[in-house]
Amino acid sequence: MFRSIFGHMVTALAGILLLTACTNTGGTAKNAGEAGTGNAPLPIRVFAQQEMGLDLETNTFTKLLEEKFGVKFNWDLVSGEGAKEQRQISLAGGDYPDAYWLTTYIDQFSQADLMKYGKQGVIIPLNKLIEQYAPNMKAAMEREPALKALQTAPDGNIYGLAAYSDCFHCSYPNKMWVNAKWLKQLNLELPATTEQFKHMLEAFKHGDPNGNNLQDEVPLSGSTENFGVHIIPYLMNGFIYHDDRTFLGITDGKLYSVVDKPEWKEGLAYIKSLYDEGLIDPGAFTQNSEALRKVGENADAEILGAAAAMHPDIFVYGERSADYEPLPPLAGPHAAYASFVGGGLSPGAKFVITSKATEEEQIALIRMVDYIYTPDGQTVAQSGLEGTGWRKPEAGEIALGEGVQPKYAAIPNEAGTYGQNSGWSGMAHFYMPREYRDSWVAAKDIFANTGYERRLYEATLLYEGHEPDEVFPYWAVWMAPEEADEAAMLQTNLKNYIEQSTLQFITGNLDLDKDWDEYVEGLNQLQISRYVELMQQAYNDYKE
Repeated sequence: MFRSIFGHMVTALAGILLLTACTNTGGTAKNAGEAGTGNAPLPIRVFAQQEMGLDLETNTFTKLLEEKFGVKFNWDLVSGEGAKEQRQISLAGGDYPDAYWLTTYIDQFSQADLMKYGKQGVIIPLNKLIEQYAPNMKAAMEREPALKALQTAPDGNIYGLAAYSDCFHCSYPNKMWVNAKWLKQLNLELPATTEQFKHMLEAFKHGDPNGNNLQDEVPLSGSTENFGVHIIPYLMNGFIYHDDRTFLGITDGKLYSVVDKPEWKEGLAYIKSLYDEGLIDPGAFTQNSEALRKVGENADAEILGAAAAMHPDIFVYGERSADYEPLPPLAGPHAAYASFVGGGLSPGAKFVITSKATEEEQIALIRMVDYIYTPDGQTVAQSGLEGTGWRKPEAGEIALGEGVQPKYAAIPNEAGTYGQNSGWSGMAHFYMPREYRDSWVAAKDIFANTGYERRLYEATLLYEGHEPDEVFPYWAVWMAPEEADEAAMLQTNLKNYIEQSTLQFITGNLDLDKDWDEYVEGLNQLQISRYVELMQQAYNDYKE
């Protein structure tokens, strides 16, 4: 089950990620028409991102919700490609739907979006609806203070619902996976330092580890999405901390930019040395995960030596996946960090109700999500009906969590696709606390179909605790609307500039010696000091 989700995330995506769980209904099944009036279903217009492999019109979970709550979905469907732009166009036109029901790893409302559209009255606060019609949601927020903080704006309103997944392996997404089969073939040990890593890549390139007498090996690759597939953070963390998002470091409570420091420049020089020797696949900076997987699953011969990814199924699926082992953080000249991102918590919201929804529609919508807040609802919503993507445990099977009673077992899907269009996959990710995730069956054999989550858990232990003592908790920090808009604009401009400049330094279009000062001046012109100032104030407020 987990592998089905992750396999699909790779092509649609990304991620975080995550799990599934539970039985068939949340308590006793309710009669059709529960949220509607009479026997006629209540039409509700919903904007959603159509994930690959799903057809929301005919999906079995769609039908289950329609029957259970007496509604009829009228979908505004968009593909993952350009999803954010399509959402923004939908809102800007004024003819927006009753609700937006999104997939976090494709696109969602940012905190700034929530504050802006909430203030404009485009989206409505959910507080009263939750209080009156969502007992499971209310109990979850009382039980999980982090969930409540994640969803509650500074003005006290809950403008949208986030995806909450207490996902250990998602907490350290920037992992590196190395072809251990090739290491054995070349009589090499797992590298522990940045220089040893370079030596390994050189051996992969020139040592013909796949034994086909061709220099067709791709020593190191990655892709461009946001689920640990960027190669730069893992490599840069041997020089200075890189969280792959904020470009901020913290010392004694004081924030600073990492991208104008000498250590960042050293890290760029190291990565450039790998690139200059042909040890980095140029596609790592431009390709999507589907293209990365084509490298990992090359039909003629195994050609991939190492890849950055949250988990290996992103770049290789099936028997070949077992060839790859996780590589702990590398010791560089200044550090041996691992990027920490707060588990499966993503600031913003995947679900909002707009001002277009009638009171009756609002109640139906919040009740549907409240159902998904139950273990039963979460499981059926994400995985489909029992017998399709999940089953009950069998005698002798053990759960992922130590000492935890197993409750749910995934039905392996070797194709990495959704079983019979049953379940909503990422659209259904709402509330997956640790006890829920730990109750899924996970085989002791980490290479078994049902052992994948244990494999990821054990891999993540290699990264746990390698983050700095202080990291910027972007997943829990809110700002006032005006400051949030300014910070978001500055961060977007800086991110684009930093990433473009980084790539130019690595590929040689910019010279690290001749062009560094001009690059730093560009950061200043983009007001990096103001960006740090805004984030510092937000961090101070968070700490209070």
